[in-house]
Amino acid sequence: MNWFSRHWRRGAWASFASCLLSALALLLVAGALPWLSRTDPAAAVLRARYAELEPTAQALAAVRAQLALDRGPLATSWHWWSGVLHGDLGSSWVSGAPIAPGAWRALSVSATLTAFAVLVALAVALLLVLPAALRVLRNQRQTGSGPLGVALTSLPEFLLASMLLVLVAVQLQWLPPYGWTGLETAILPALALGIPAGGLLGRLLADAIAAVAGERWVGIWHLAGAPAPAILSGVLRRAAAAIIDQLGLAFIGLLGGAVAVEQVFAIPGLGRYLLGAANAQDIPALQAGLLLMAVSAVLIGALTAAARGALRGGALPPGSLPVPPEARGTGRIQRWTAGITCAALLAILASGLPRDPYAIAFGRLQAPEPGLPFGADASGRDLLARVAHGTLGTVGPALLIVAGAILLGLLLAAAGEISRGPAVIANATPPILAGVVIAALMGPSVGGAALAVLWVSWPPLATHAASLLDEARAMPHIRWLPLSRVPRSRIWIQHLLPAVIPALLRHGMLRLPGVALALAALGFLGLGAQPPTPEWGLLLAEGIGYVERAPFTAIAPAAALVLTSVCAVAVAGIPAPRRAGSRGPSKKLEAQSGSSQVPVS
Repeated sequence: MNWFSRHWRRGAWASFASCLLSALALLLVAGALPWLSRTDPAAAVLRARYAELEPTAQALAAVRAQLALDRGPLATSWHWWSGVLHGDLGSSWVSGAPIAPGAWRALSVSATLTAFAVLVALAVALLLVLPAALRVLRNQRQTGSGPLGVALTSLPEFLLASMLLVLVAVQLQWLPPYGWTGLETAILPALALGIPAGGLLGRLLADAIAAVAGERWVGIWHLAGAPAPAILSGVLRRAAAAIIDQLGLAFIGLLGGAVAVEQVFAIPGLGRYLLGAANAQDIPALQAGLLLMAVSAVLIGALTAAARGALRGGALPPGSLPVPPEARGTGRIQRWTAGITCAALLAILASGLPRDPYAIAFGRLQAPEPGLPFGADASGRDLLARVAHGTLGTVGPALLIVAGAILLGLLLAAAGEISRGPAVIANATPPILAGVVIAALMGPSVGGAALAVLWVSWPPLATHAASLLDEARAMPHIRWLPLSRVPRSRIWIQHLLPAVIPALLRHGMLRLPGVALALAALGFLGLGAQPPTPEWGLLLAEGIGYVERAPFTAIAPAAALVLTSVCAVAVAGIPAPRRAGSRGPSKKLEAQSGSSQVPVS
């Protein structure tokens, strides 16, 4: 009854139904954009198709009648859906050509690129996990994943893509610089997408291995003389079950969120297709792209749920997991790392905030010197001043978004399997596309950009929180708490939340650089903060074109992103002060329930 248990079937069906309903909601929103937007789509189509005509009332009415916009949103959506059921995705509002061939071609390109990027991500994650796996084989104390995964995660994808383009394709001429003509054109974009994703997955898995390796059943297996490979296999299976959702979300996110990398390398993928359709207000093309993306997200979500059940051996019965070991160590490395990185950031703030970030007082792309430590940008402005002021304009809103995403993730994770559908659909929405949709509803603003980034930031945290809550509820001492008449609110506050929040906080801090970069990218596109605001992402975007001539224009904001990421994760990794007697009740209940149980396999 493990695999086909009634509980698992109910959860699987709830997850699948949630994905389908979320996909339908996404498509309904896309179909309603012409009526939700504050701009007239007929005017945009008139400019695209008939640039020589004046936008008179008669011309606009003729366009609305031609596109069936005069029939209202319900009739238009019904007509489109009836065509979809017959294999017809409609015709473009801009060109009038059939949509299906271009949409399928874009999906196949993105799927191929995503597959290569996943291979790169798995290779990077394997390298990051290898030290933790070797410690399990040698029965050594775990130390965590280290700062390398944090540094890799904080690398902006479009900056990494630009650096690979300049160094490998332009200077060394080892690979083609752009296009999609063969395997050689997939290497650089796959590296640009896979390295940051692999850094995130590797760090999550290494932290999960470190936590599992300290559980009591691992020590029992060692004392019983179990072979080291068998112990490692059990630890990896137990740890992988906690992050399998992250792997699925990473795959979906790579499929729908590679807009910047596709732009840098001129790849005709789904991300560029959706962005172009949204900018042109080509609603049928946008609907077709969203339909393909939503169907892909549903399929990947179903496969992820099946893999999660296989790794766990089905639904987790109460009491199947042991109590996690008490945190060991003083956190000296984390404190030193946090102190050094915080000191570096404070030094940048102290020396840069008194300077004027807007004054054009230096030469164009002037090299760093004692009076100009970071050099000058392409307009002759002090980069130190702009990086320092960008700390307030980038990190502050990003911290608020991460905090909101953690809170929203916890609330939705508590709702159970029904929240997995919105998670996979929202995660598959590129931040730029979310910004376009929200800007169409609310108009361009910093608040709209923040809402768009929050829209796509909570799904990984929600799925991670759901996995952690599932494992926390399966601990034996938590199983006995309701029988002891412990109030449900007390179970959540004193037992479930403390088991979930530390790992979720570390995960949220890993998302901080990506959130900051997404905010700045939306501002650069005119959907949020706009130039010459000194935001880090804007500085990176401005410096990309000069990486070959003046690399310091991109190194300075990139280094600030890395420092912020390492500092945030180090602070989150400092062990909390131990409370006297906090383990007493848990140990008593553990003794009653038998804490040496091993996860069901």
